Amino acid sequence: MTVSDAAFLAAPPHRVVVLALDGVYPFELGIPNRVFPEVDGAYEVITCTAADDRTVRTSADFTITVQHGPEALDLADTVVVPPYDLRRIAEELPDEVRAALHRIRPGTRLVSICTGAFTLAAAGLLDGRPATTHWALTDVFRRMFPQVPLDPDVLFVDDGDLLTSAGAASGVDVCLHLVRADHGSAVANQVARRCVVPPWREGGQAQYIERPVPPEPDAGTAATRAWALERLDQPLALRELAGHARMSPRTFARRFQEETGTSPGRWLIQQRVRRARHLLEASDLPVDRIAAEVGFATGASLRRHLHAAIGVTPVAYRRTFQVDGAPQVTG
Repeated sequence: MTVSDAAFLAAPPHRVVVLALDGVYPFELGIPNRVFPEVDGAYEVITCTAADDRTVRTSADFTITVQHGPEALDLADTVVVPPYDLRRIAEELPDEVRAALHRIRPGTRLVSICTGAFTLAAAGLLDGRPATTHWALTDVFRRMFPQVPLDPDVLFVDDGDLLTSAGAASGVDVCLHLVRADHGSAVANQVARRCVVPPWREGGQAQYIERPVPPEPDAGTAATRAWALERLDQPLALRELAGHARMSPRTFARRFQEETGTSPGRWLIQQRVRRARHLLEASDLPVDRIAAEVGFATGASLRRHLHAAIGVTPVAYRRTFQVDGAPQVTG
């Protein structure tokens, strides 16, 4: 089956409403309209303004005319707030923006891209919720919104019905993540291929933060990461990884964090969960066998890590995302 099959057309399309605020960045504004329509018939993407005036100034040298006003938010299933001109960031939201956000129904999925997190935070929608934004604005965000636990190192944060992403292209990452959560990895991978982007970027935005002294080009961890991906079914201790990279464990762990934005142990768990999800979708292997194939000691360990990553059990994930009639991986 393909992304255009009747399975997606049987249900009403999931309505994604993109809120274009004054000073919006054109690149990020267009990301939802580029990613979601690639899943034919599954999503309806529309753009709206916060006020009845349908003309919106962008951060570039042009304005846009939007077809829908804030009433479009009333029936949204997902609302995406793209970034806008940094000079317009203010703790106090304009009245029309606050009123527009209040139109959103409880339970609607909220997504911000880059400085869109400032809008959600100023509306009180991020209080006590984990979030992220562009790494260069971490200090500004924390001063303005100390009540929001901010993680500046990741590309996006998924907190159930609230997702925040980092700067610029991380909007692609979070939209692909939503497609993956809604329709499975096979569909998300196909969308990524159509958009000519990687289906999943390793690490977080920590790897893009400017550093006074960059790592030596010949002393990175990329080769060891590639080596480890071929051996996920084996125990891979920090000392063994560091030995492959010809570094001390302490130097390897520091270099790994700099390059990927995460620790070696956490990265290994992420890769094992990704591989397990693929096998759950594309094979009939028992859960315990999949756990062994990806390097988890037991089926219980796989269940725990999968639930921590996406909130479901292996059986529930397989029931939802296994594609009938697809070629099966049996060994």
